[in-house]
Amino acid sequence: MTIATPVEIEYGEVFTRRWVVEAILDLVGYTPDRDLSQLRLIEPSVGSGSFFVPIVERLLESARVYDVPVKDLSHALFGLDLQREHVDTCREKTRDLLVAHGLSRHDADILAMSWLHHGDFLLGEIPSGVDFVVGNPPYIRTEDLDDEVEAAYRSRWTTMRGRADIYIGFYERSLGVLGEGGRLGFICADRWMRNAYGKRLRGLVVSNYAVESVWQMHDVDAFESEVSAYPAITVLAKTEQGTATFVDTTAAFDGLSACQVLGFVRGPAEEGSGKGWEGARLSSWFETDDFWPAGSPHTIKLLERLQEDFPALEEDGTTRIGIGVATGADKAYIVDKDAVVVERDRLLPIVMADDIRSGRLTAPKKFLLNPWDEEGKLIDLASYPRFAEVLGSHEAVRKRFVAKKNPTSWYRTIDKVNPSLSARPKLLLQDMKSQITPVFEPGGLYPHHNLYYIVSTSWDLEVLGGLLLSRIAEAFISAYGVKMRGGTLRFQAQYLRKIAVPRPEDLPRELADQLRDAFRAGDRDAATRAAEEAYGLPVGTL
Repeated sequence: MTIATPVEIEYGEVFTRRWVVEAILDLVGYTPDRDLSQLRLIEPSVGSGSFFVPIVERLLESARVYDVPVKDLSHALFGLDLQREHVDTCREKTRDLLVAHGLSRHDADILAMSWLHHGDFLLGEIPSGVDFVVGNPPYIRTEDLDDEVEAAYRSRWTTMRGRADIYIGFYERSLGVLGEGGRLGFICADRWMRNAYGKRLRGLVVSNYAVESVWQMHDVDAFESEVSAYPAITVLAKTEQGTATFVDTTAAFDGLSACQVLGFVRGPAEEGSGKGWEGARLSSWFETDDFWPAGSPHTIKLLERLQEDFPALEEDGTTRIGIGVATGADKAYIVDKDAVVVERDRLLPIVMADDIRSGRLTAPKKFLLNPWDEEGKLIDLASYPRFAEVLGSHEAVRKRFVAKKNPTSWYRTIDKVNPSLSARPKLLLQDMKSQITPVFEPGGLYPHHNLYYIVSTSWDLEVLGGLLLSRIAEAFISAYGVKMRGGTLRFQAQYLRKIAVPRPEDLPRELADQLRDAFRAGDRDAATRAAEEAYGLPVGTL
């Protein structure tokens, strides 16, 4: 996707296609067959009326059906926008609708004025106890805000942490003004579901609200202009959590597809599919502020089941996931063995990403200039003059933040070297790779910071390697991890910790042997078949 224009970026304007708006209004239940005069709806960022005009049309149709005078609808809607020209545009469109519906120009002006307001949704006064909040929140990174405005937002909306987009605050405030049974329906980026900055918002949702439906629409032409926004339709409610529907879409998804999905959402079927979509009905939602998964509904449902039936990778208390050493100046600390002359016990064999890129461990050629002793303490440089001379010859070492902060320990690596880790057998994984590819390292090497490692006293690591080589383990990473362009996966500790695995003591010896053999052969298909049996899944599940 291309990026929105500079003006659109400045104000976060992304205008939503009509069929998307209609789908959201149907999802939340804002339909003309109900007496909408008795309900109240907020549109927090009206823009040029993509949502507000269809909302008014539905309200007027409901008033006709229930014989409610249009002049009595002044409390039914509350629309807001930070840009006055948008408010003026919406008022003009609304006046035209009302006049076409039979109101005088004067009465139409009064009603439009009562519905539409100029102001900041995150700071201004707005109604509470409402039945609906719907719309397309603005897409603005907090670093693009005025410093004072950003500080005001962050002090008021506690979910806005880290590199949060402004829409996080829109979610929090919108949820807060819902009355009992009220619903929120947004078309918005879904990164908050699986990024660190969304943790507090996820916690707020699972603690006090229900996830009713999520339509993942990353490749769908949902907006009038193309934006790199990873959008999703998300419906949340101020109710107890019940069943939830999860829908994944392709670029073929359109208005007709949305009608099909609405039928699925409203019906009893456990699964559904149609033009450019497939969906699944979940018995509940993920009751955690940790990452929520993405992917195909079939996979989401499978992961939900596996997480209920099996413990996460580190839950046995003996298995640990970590990352290799970061030096802050690799050109100084990472050396060829014969390229520098230092005291021999300061050279620690190190395994790099290049050493496992093929899926097999090749003989490492690099060493770490190690400033830590066997007790995990910094060495005394007076005892290692050649080490001090070689490392001190690199200006970049002293320029690091860690060196400036503690000048007397200028020679330390950013991360401490764990003395016992080198000797332990490990499974190693590259930070970025298209497929999950664990590599066994029998001991003797220390991992570089571009590698994640797994150590365990309860697992035969080659058996565990077979499980991790399988497409089941990869499904966890794909669902919870952030994908790079081109589909490259990130194998970070936070995602590896989401993998649920059978308990090693529950694996029959024959099955453990199959997993070990598949791992040693690098046979992903055999590993997947054995893993399916280990998880009690039918052959061919993935």
